[in-house]
Amino acid sequence: MVAKIFIDGEAGTTGLQIRERLAGRRDLEVLSIAADKRKDQDERKRLLNAADIAILCLPDDAARESVGLIENGTTRVIDASTAFRVDPDWAYGFAEMDKGQSGKIANARFVANPGCWPQGLIATVRPLVEAGLLPADLAITYNGISGYSGGGKQMIAEYEAAGDGASHFMPYGLTFQHKHVPEMTRYTGLSGAPLFVPTVGDFAQGMTTFVPLQLGQLARVPTGRELHAAIAEHFSAIADSFVVVAPYEEIAKTPALDPQAHNGTNTMSLHVFANDSRAQAVLVAVYDNLGKGASGAAVQNLNLMLGVSAKESLAA
Repeated sequence: MVAKIFIDGEAGTTGLQIRERLAGRRDLEVLSIAADKRKDQDERKRLLNAADIAILCLPDDAARESVGLIENGTTRVIDASTAFRVDPDWAYGFAEMDKGQSGKIANARFVANPGCWPQGLIATVRPLVEAGLLPADLAITYNGISGYSGGGKQMIAEYEAAGDGASHFMPYGLTFQHKHVPEMTRYTGLSGAPLFVPTVGDFAQGMTTFVPLQLGQLARVPTGRELHAAIAEHFSAIADSFVVVAPYEEIAKTPALDPQAHNGTNTMSLHVFANDSRAQAVLVAVYDNLGKGASGAAVQNLNLMLGVSAKESLAA
């Protein structure tokens, strides 16, 4: 049976990349809205209700509107906005978050695709909280750098227009009210919000994230190898995972942390670096903000919901 898929917001950055990944699939029929009817609520409503699965690539309010336009009890939804990410009635779409998460996604009617920034934090911190190596009330700082495509059409246009004059390193979210923080807090298992300082770089896509840890403040100080082992054990138990845990190395630098290292793929690589004598460590994640961080994750979730291989249409 051919599944009907409607991408509401297919002309945006995420929507275009999802459509590109789905090109050539014989098990899918992608329903498309005419360019002159993208803001026609009646036409969107018709397509939303005709779809087996609707993928929403819209701002939060528009995503809520689209869900409200679905009148049947059968259309399933993957929402790429932040509108439903902490809603208990929606499955969270980070398939590798826990051993049973892919099953929850597969059986869900409503799936909230994860944000790009939260995934790096969740992937590195959640396994350590669950293993008891980090307490849930630990004060966590989270930072990193992402390509300007994460800012959507407006930021892409601004960077491309600026050319050589574009900022190479621009921190933002300095009121610490970033829309991803509730999602980060809920799914890491932390009891308090992390201090999150994101940065946009002068490159189109890709990202590297960092969680620095002052382990000396803990009652029991884990070693770097213990941190690495807990993270590796977590992801080794997950089938069809796109998350790769790099070997533990005591090195001063590595090209593996290039934020563009996994561009065009759905791979996320995790790294642990530590100095046990100083009781310090840093947890690092590298992935494509438009791949595993957005459209790749959406296609992975779509595959799970359709009951096909999670890796269909996705480069590792």
